[in-house]
Amino acid sequence: MRSALGRLSRRSSFILAVLAIPAFSQDPRYVNKMAPFVASPQHVVDLMLEMAKIKPGETVYDLGCGDGRILVPVVERYKAKAVGVEISPKLAEQAGARIKKAGISESARVIQGDVLDTDLRNADVAIMYLSTELNASLRPRMEKYLKPGARVVSHDYPVPGWRANRIERVDGKQMHNVYLYEMPAHPQQ
Repeated sequence: MRSALGRLSRRSSFILAVLAIPAFSQDPRYVNKMAPFVASPQHVVDLMLEMAKIKPGETVYDLGCGDGRILVPVVERYKAKAVGVEISPKLAEQAGARIKKAGISESARVIQGDVLDTDLRNADVAIMYLSTELNASLRPRMEKYLKPGARVVSHDYPVPGWRANRIERVDGKQMHNVYLYEMPAHPQQ
């Protein structure tokens, strides 16, 4: 009886998790183009930004920025420029409102669009919390456009085919991994 209840509880949790995925992620225009929005916990955001070693004046791209929670500390704490890219019009609007409320519109902006179409030539740092498959799709674009020394920080999902310069495991309610990559002088093989 107890194991049957445990299975039912796990099954119910799975169903609730699926139902909790925002409606835009089920919209056919966005299927296979993005990862559903799941906010990074603050302690993971702090670690990602620390690992990126952001310098004042650099430009940080948050690919799949969601509600923009990474953009504000990039500007306020690190004195860098922040560009969020978000496919969901609703989340892009929320991120824009967060930027406006923080009064950092001169140093931060949000592009409502597909990360796979984003011009990354100005990025010194790219931060992402996307699926492994989406990271794999972004890899050729990052290799082509990111300059040598640019840093890529990924929450939970590695970039297939790249060797991380650093991996940190973070405890909390859930275990998280943060991957740091640095773009080489020549494309990675």
